[in-house]
Parts: sequence; structure tokens; C-alpha cells
Amino acid sequence: MATRRWSKGVTRNSNALDLDPDVFTQDDPRAIARSLKRSAERSTRRKSSPYRSAMSMLTFYINRAGKNLPKKQLRVLEQAKDALRAEYGRR
Repeated sequence: MATRRWSKGVTRNSNALDLDPDVFTQDDPRAIARSLKRSAERSTRRKSSPYRSAMSMLTFYINRAGKNLPKKQLRVLEQAKDALRAEYGRR
């Protein structure tokens, strides 16, 4: 069954990453970053490096859900970008 919003379907059924359930609803930016890193490194279907795949999924979610997210959660997700860079030593 098709979802109402295509971006929700992409997040839920990504061809590149198998995401943990509710990864983007967590309150801890480091936990989000670790989860994305874990998913990206386990994936055998991604087309890019684990870092780029994880960052792309996070950015995609922020861009698509951003205007509907509470400001607090949007701040957490933006902080997760910095945490993901730190996880990969890309500061």
C-alpha cells in the first residue's frame, strides 16, 4: 500500500539503509548519529560511503519533515549532523 507522503515511504523503506525504528524521533543527537552510522556500515545496498549515506538520509529527513517538526526536534536533528561528523572524524 502506498503511503500518503512519498518521503515517509522513502524513510521507512530506504533502498540504501535499514534504519532503526523511530530513529529520527530520539532526543539524543549522539544516539541518532550512532544509529545512522550503524545502519550505513551494515548496509550492502548503499551506493556511496557509509558517511555520505548516513548524512544524506539525515539531511533528507530534515528537508522533507523540517517544516512540520517541532523546533526542539529540528534542533536535535541539526545537532545530530555535527554528532555524525564527529562519529566519522570529519570535524
